[in-house]
Amino acid sequence: MVGVRIDMHTHSTESDGTDTPAELVATALAAGLDAIAITDHDTTAGWAAAERAVRDLAEPGRFRLVPGAELSCSCPGEDGRNITVHLLAYLFDPNSAALVREQSRLRAERRERLYQMAQHMAADGFPVDPDGLMAGLPPDSPGGRPHLARALVNAGTVASVDEAFAKYLGGRGSYYLPRTDTPVHRAIEMIAEAGGATVLAHPFATARGPIVTADVVAELAGRGLAGIEIDHPDHDAETRTRLRGLAAELDLIPTGSSDYHGTNKTIRIGQETTPPDSLDRLEERCSGSKVIG
Repeated sequence: MVGVRIDMHTHSTESDGTDTPAELVATALAAGLDAIAITDHDTTAGWAAAERAVRDLAEPGRFRLVPGAELSCSCPGEDGRNITVHLLAYLFDPNSAALVREQSRLRAERRERLYQMAQHMAADGFPVDPDGLMAGLPPDSPGGRPHLARALVNAGTVASVDEAFAKYLGGRGSYYLPRTDTPVHRAIEMIAEAGGATVLAHPFATARGPIVTADVVAELAGRGLAGIEIDHPDHDAETRTRLRGLAAELDLIPTGSSDYHGTNKTIRIGQETTPPDSLDRLEERCSGSKVIG
């Protein structure tokens, strides 16, 4: 297994990436990766196309696809107030009734939020077409701020998606609107009921905003959290060392990943990777769906 490269956190056009699911697989193969997880926000719509691409593009046994999703959740932060955290959910049954209902709710709320933000910007004179923006989304896509950011880039209002977030769309931006996320305990429970496993995404990424404490991570581990994402572009060396110690202490599965979004971010696919034995441990915990390939 030496030299096996696995990226457990990637996004396609089914949420806020710029590669289609098939292009995502092709990009991973071109980068020399051996496996990726497709983890679009609150949707499994890209699974089937990604699976077809694996069968069409990869030699048998050469490449593996891990079906997953990234779930938006609410959780107590450092000061006790609720913050947004992200759970990476892997190998669950996408037809689980409770999960289907919750993901449908989240997608609908994300789309409505995106539309309202675009309307506010258009009313203030920004070159944004709210109806055109929504019409350009795949029908089952949750939609999100990166879509609006990309529209601003295409209009020449900002030079990059990062600039759009920094100026207008981030949590402190004048056009930011909140949303109602799934309570993190319920999300962990739903994924477990659907035969899957959950990993806390970029838990100590302070550049993203408020974070959870080690005590909260320990409490989530007691509620069924399977792992924590350690090697992530938003974690520095000191943070990774702290997280490795925490993972060992709590017997959490350590993962690593790029959080690849295509051209919406400057991060390369495979920039961070997951140890093969971590993927093996995740598979052992899951009965909802299977790794493809």
